[in-house]
Amino acid sequence: MTVSGTPAITETAISQAADAAIAAFSAATTVAELRLARAAHAGEQSPLAQFNASLKSVAPEDRATAGKLVGQGRARVAEALSAREAELAVAEENARLAAEAVDVTAVPSRWRTGSRHPLSLLMEHMGDVFVAMGWEVAEGPELENEWFNFDSLNMDEDHPARSEQDTFFIDPVDAHLVLRTQTSPVQIRSLLTRELPLYVVSPGKVFRKDELDATHTPVFHQIEGIAIDRGLTMANLRGTLEHLARAMFGEEAQIRLRPNYFPFTEPSAEMDVWQPNAKGGARWVEWGGCGMVNRNVLRAAGIDPDEYQGFAFGMGIERTLQFRNDMNDMRDMVEGDIRFSQQFGMVV
Repeated sequence: MTVSGTPAITETAISQAADAAIAAFSAATTVAELRLARAAHAGEQSPLAQFNASLKSVAPEDRATAGKLVGQGRARVAEALSAREAELAVAEENARLAAEAVDVTAVPSRWRTGSRHPLSLLMEHMGDVFVAMGWEVAEGPELENEWFNFDSLNMDEDHPARSEQDTFFIDPVDAHLVLRTQTSPVQIRSLLTRELPLYVVSPGKVFRKDELDATHTPVFHQIEGIAIDRGLTMANLRGTLEHLARAMFGEEAQIRLRPNYFPFTEPSAEMDVWQPNAKGGARWVEWGGCGMVNRNVLRAAGIDPDEYQGFAFGMGIERTLQFRNDMNDMRDMVEGDIRFSQQFGMVV
């Protein structure tokens, strides 16, 4: 059974072609290699495919025998190919599963929930308390003109707060620029640009030459408020501060006002808040300063002090956070340790 150009279809030839195909399939270690082996030994140009194509040239009396040999050879190859495909598929699946295996005994990597700094949250919360009372929140520059920071607030040129031991002056000195020591300049700017009556709070960052310790920091935050209207008295001031204290420390919070002196208010008072958990025992602790706006401050803003009166107050945000959360060391707030913020989450 010999055809011109094609090897004779014999049992030996078919067996050799099938054996070569099976050996190639077994040697393939990946599905990609098996595809190449299948194209070479089971494709249209493979030896068995050529034997099958040559059957039409075989003598009629030998065609049945030759066809049976070719069919048996191709069946062996197809069976071996199918088995090897299954083996490689299982092997690759096992390898993939092994690569994706998770060690349940290992310590997991955890993504911690982010949080804002509690000082920012507390400033917003205090601002919201005043907005709920109908006040406005105002902001101003941290680099401030000396007139807004001192002169307009009735501070003489020889006032201790204007010394270089207390205030950061910006070179050149004759530019009269300072890093603001309080947010009171925002109140003056509001008096000059807003219509009366006026109710404004100004939270923000301030700067003073203080040493960093448990109760002081050179960069801290204040919230100050000013109200200018007809007929305002110290009673209105006390009521406003009591409402703020209860919003910060609970409905049982208590405050007291002690006579004091500030150049921008007259009369002036120091405001204390009762702290049952203060270090060393329950006691009154200074929270801020307040008073009726000095007539000279009103005149500096072009307001007739005989027609309008007002009150002003201010307190530190860091000190408020200390009282509110029973904290003893202000340095915890400025060291940048994210664990400090995380303990508050998104609610102070």
